Amino acid sequence: MDSFVRRLVERLLEPSRPLSRNRHFHTFETPEGKRALTLARRLRGLARDVRRCLDRGAPPEVLQEGVNGALRVELRFDDVAGRRTAFLTGEEYALLLRLTGMSEALEERRPR
Repeated sequence: MDSFVRRLVERLLEPSRPLSRNRHFHTFETPEGKRALTLARRLRGLARDVRRCLDRGAPPEVLQEGVNGALRVELRFDDVAGRRTAFLTGEEYALLLRLTGMSEALEERRPR
């Protein structure tokens, strides 16, 4: 992942001082900015779904995918008989763990 995209995602996910999309609109018009917005939205949605699964007693599964550090996060929604599977690179997973409550929810389930 590009370091510029990573820094943008970190700032977008930072709860104490988020990056304003209105103030920095020119940054988010670039391909890198658009990618950062998409990734931040995806990670926030995944974190919301992980919390929802934990609240309903269905812990997520974190599985190793391949040899390059990619991971697969599987969520079960028993109330609607559904599943969500997210494939993340190692860097994306590290960004997800920075969100509130995610390191406790996911790190203990990660394969070593």
